Amino acid sequence: MLRWIRQQLGFDPPHQSDTRTVYVANRFPQHGHYIPQRFADNRIISSKYTVWNFVPKNLFEQFRRIANFYFLIIFLVQLMIDTPTSPVTSGLPLFFVITVTAIKQGYEDWLRHKADNEVNGAPVFVVRSGCLVQTRSKNIRVGDIVRVAKDETFPADLALLSSDRVDGTCHITTASLDGETNLKTHFSVPETSVCQSVSQLEALQAVVECHQPEADLYRFVGRITVTQHGEEIVRPLGPENLLLRGARLKNTKEIFGVAVYTGMESKMALNYKCKSQKRSAVEKSMNTFLLIYLGILLSEAVLSTILKYAWQAEDKWDEPFYNQKTEQEKNSSSILKFISDFLAFLVLYNFIIPISLYVTVEMQKFLGSFFIGWDLDLYHEESDQKAQVNTSDLNEELGQVEYVFTDKTGTLTENEMRFQECSINGVKYREVNGKLVPEGLTEDSPDGSTAHLMGEEVLFLQAVSLCHTVQISYDQADCLVGGDPFSHANGFSSSSMEYYASSPDEKALVEAAKRIGVAFTGRNGETMEIKTFGKCEKYKLLHVLEFDPNRRRMSVILQTPSGGKLLFTKGAESAILPFSSSGEIEKTRLHVDEFALKGMRTLVVACRHFSPEEYIDVDKRLTAARTALQQREERLQEAFSHIERDLQLLGATAVEDKLQDKVQETIEALRLAGIKVWVLTGDKHETAVSVSLSCGHFHRTMNILELLQQRSDNECAEQLRRLARRIKDDHVIQHGLVVDGASLSLALREHEKLFMEVCKNCSAVLCCRMAPLQKAKVVRLLKTSPEKPITLAVGDGANDVGMIQEAHVGIGIMGKEGRQAVRNSDYAIARFKFLAKLLLVHGHFYYIRIATLVQYFFYKNVCFITPQFLYQFFCLFSQQTLYDSVYLTLYNICFTSLPILVYSLFEQLVHPHVLQSKPGLYRDISRNSLLSFRTFLYWTLLGFCHAFVFFFGSYILMGEDTTLMGNGQILRANRQLMFGNWTFGTLVFTVMVVTVTLKLALETHFWTWMNHFVTWGSIAFYFIFSLFYGGIIWPFLHTQDMYFVFVQLLSSGSAWFAIIIMVITCLFPDVVKKVIYRHMLPTSTQKSQSLPAPQTQALSCMESLCCYQHGQSGCSRLAGLLEQMSGRCTASVNNCHASSRNNRSWSDTETFYSNDRSILTLSPIESTHC
Repeated sequence: MLRWIRQQLGFDPPHQSDTRTVYVANRFPQHGHYIPQRFADNRIISSKYTVWNFVPKNLFEQFRRIANFYFLIIFLVQLMIDTPTSPVTSGLPLFFVITVTAIKQGYEDWLRHKADNEVNGAPVFVVRSGCLVQTRSKNIRVGDIVRVAKDETFPADLALLSSDRVDGTCHITTASLDGETNLKTHFSVPETSVCQSVSQLEALQAVVECHQPEADLYRFVGRITVTQHGEEIVRPLGPENLLLRGARLKNTKEIFGVAVYTGMESKMALNYKCKSQKRSAVEKSMNTFLLIYLGILLSEAVLSTILKYAWQAEDKWDEPFYNQKTEQEKNSSSILKFISDFLAFLVLYNFIIPISLYVTVEMQKFLGSFFIGWDLDLYHEESDQKAQVNTSDLNEELGQVEYVFTDKTGTLTENEMRFQECSINGVKYREVNGKLVPEGLTEDSPDGSTAHLMGEEVLFLQAVSLCHTVQISYDQADCLVGGDPFSHANGFSSSSMEYYASSPDEKALVEAAKRIGVAFTGRNGETMEIKTFGKCEKYKLLHVLEFDPNRRRMSVILQTPSGGKLLFTKGAESAILPFSSSGEIEKTRLHVDEFALKGMRTLVVACRHFSPEEYIDVDKRLTAARTALQQREERLQEAFSHIERDLQLLGATAVEDKLQDKVQETIEALRLAGIKVWVLTGDKHETAVSVSLSCGHFHRTMNILELLQQRSDNECAEQLRRLARRIKDDHVIQHGLVVDGASLSLALREHEKLFMEVCKNCSAVLCCRMAPLQKAKVVRLLKTSPEKPITLAVGDGANDVGMIQEAHVGIGIMGKEGRQAVRNSDYAIARFKFLAKLLLVHGHFYYIRIATLVQYFFYKNVCFITPQFLYQFFCLFSQQTLYDSVYLTLYNICFTSLPILVYSLFEQLVHPHVLQSKPGLYRDISRNSLLSFRTFLYWTLLGFCHAFVFFFGSYILMGEDTTLMGNGQILRANRQLMFGNWTFGTLVFTVMVVTVTLKLALETHFWTWMNHFVTWGSIAFYFIFSLFYGGIIWPFLHTQDMYFVFVQLLSSGSAWFAIIIMVITCLFPDVVKKVIYRHMLPTSTQKSQSLPAPQTQALSCMESLCCYQHGQSGCSRLAGLLEQMSGRCTASVNNCHASSRNNRSWSDTETFYSNDRSILTLSPIESTHC
């Protein structure tokens, strides 16, 4: 119980040791003073709150927001001192905002709890007391032996002990972890692989030692000590022995494994990444405006306090006959009185800070983000993938992007590899109809047949067929279980085999070798089989030297059928050629460069023959490095470097990666929108340049500058200066820059400023040979430059995660390199071409909507509170409130909240089709132009002007010494019975509600039925509410100052006249200004608004939000209901009928997205079936 309490409070001490010892089946040693280590249970906890900590933790997080904390302070001040307004006026809006946010966060956390309970309560089988016992997943303990059957997921991180296969191997897929769908083979050690029954496992005496949990999915360092007949046998354990939680068992009937990491210590749980909080430019502007308004509030409070004491300097105003001071008031400290009055004025004016702004912005972002997922133009039919929104906080940032950083492979290209050419022993070959044909010969030439391939060519093809991690799946996979994995040689045709590989390059090469005649046909434990032109050959796999990004190569050590020891290696030319001592090195280097110039991906293949003595040394080094518990990686790297040298170069391969659809048009659209595109890739510079030219990133007329192979700081600086001079001399020509990873490291080390100057003057930049860390560094360099541009990074692989997280906005491509990029991104799309619409349309809409929302909120609160400030000049700064407390409370919550929320969800300044066909319109909103200080000042001054009209207009028309009553009589001031301060305040409030609502109506360009409903409905609701509130005596109210005030006011025709006159006075200058500016100084956006909408058919407005494929509607009932509500659908027909003038659709002749089916609003449009 005590431990549980300590865990809940977060006081449970961390593991003291760097390693953990796991006793298999929890058979702890019986002798000595053994103290068992404490491990986490197997519960997965993705939730943020518990029943006990929800209230305090949620309140703490919410009051970290400055606006919430400010209103809490105001509320407490109202409770502590005598203030002119009730504490309810601050407390109720604050309570509303806190409650709405808490409900939203609580509901989201409840969903997480529900998902956790499903996972933790899943049934599992464990070996206990000599038999299989069914229990729940959360009850698994470290050391338990767990049985997992075919197609089940692993409930914890398990070290594989045995499987139903004789060799103790199993196949798994890790698609839920990294998105890779290929079959991966995992192994058990020989001493435990024979334990295939429960009784044998119960008798097993073994201890696993391994590192403490870490998040890296591909790293596991451990060893298992098995005691047999009193002898201890030690075997190394690596990633190939560990079955990760979340992975799924395939092509294997069952396995047994020992739990080594459980619950929140499993690798999957440790990869629940809490992404750093990204803040948009709009949010930063909003906080700046809040500080300015806080300054205005303090200024008004200080000024009012000073004027109050200046006014009270005269005795007749300091202590009038009707308000005599008490003894306590006369003797109280003047400083305390000043502070008390200042706080009272602060409370009186505090509504100038809009508390509901935050909750409205949060709702707008959350609801608005659904439009991206509902957009059918961002849906990829082939892969059945729609756009995903992982972070709705950055919607408006999509409209502010200035730099796009993109990966090449899988992002600009399809990541579908096709073998094209190769170089073997200095001779170039190409594949023609399954035959390897030397350069210059044709398929029909007598020397063109694969039957005449020489020893070097065959060895090269054997290296390609054996040096890989490809797995094979058969159509009759179950036949393999427990049987001979090579039985397909007798029973299956080669066409029944399908290769699976984590790398598309590997798969393309193995398939090409198979077509040519050297086919990889299977792997059984330590044996690999190939068919060389029909002849079966078996190689014993001795060691695999895994690929890593630092070495950039992978190797296998094999025992040939004749008994010799042979190493095959393949990798980047920079990782192989420097270590080659024989073969046609220079010719191969030239061929690799030629392949790269054609835009193909290249790999170099080499081999090394070991003598028996050399192999013994190699085996010792590898075994020692792999069984080390400390510094295993460093020792392995040292061993690999010793082994992978003195290589015999065999040749090189070239595979082609096809460009994705509409990449060139998308890059051109981004360029026209004023967005600079940088390509960051790990490919060779020739390959990268070729692809950049083919995709339109570089133009043929562009002057290509190079910063390559710089070896020293001085050399790099001199080259940068030369490039800067060249750009200055040729300033008319467009420039493109190519830089490699090594030169970039030098440039960033000492010459950041010079490098940035060169880059900013180039319209396109290509960085090649980039490590993942360098990609993130480049993004950070641009992001933190003095101009502070908004950056966007887009990629599809794990190597792109760094730059995706570093950029202001991260986009993941749902490609073939796993799902790590998607999981760590803010938004995810299926294809690069969707980026254009995401930025040019969605980004444009989101930005103008939220920018207007923020400005309008400040405007309407200035209108709201300025009359309160002016009123103090007429009441001797007595802190008398102008408005009733209920009006103070409901102004931001009810009377003016819905119109701006609906506006911020559906507004469209320009038709989506026009935004796509005219990318230059994106420039109009760049650099946060709609939230510039000039625009902010305009809205603020407009609010003050309107407030002056509200107050003094009401004062002049209805105040002073006369008033016009409903019966037309003129009553002198001394006869005014009904027209007091509450009537005056209500008149001001009524004019204000009508004006600010109609002001938003003037700003609305795109009207839907929902806009009409909330705009006119809000005004109607105010009048209806006021009539009920003031027309009935409410027994639960202490005072009812507003009784019959509103009814009396509306019974006066002159009051209606005054309301109309003041509303027109406020809004007419706005209308005139808009007309003049539109005709005299129109922006490009305003010019585009007059363009006609295209006239072909489009989808039904609500169906388009829900349909994805096969013509099926995902929410047809909701669609029908909402469309019936809008009056555009009959009950029997789910089609909308609208006038032809409101049709919206896309012409097939347009450059981008000719069949744009997305409907972002509820506008009236013609329907077709989905």
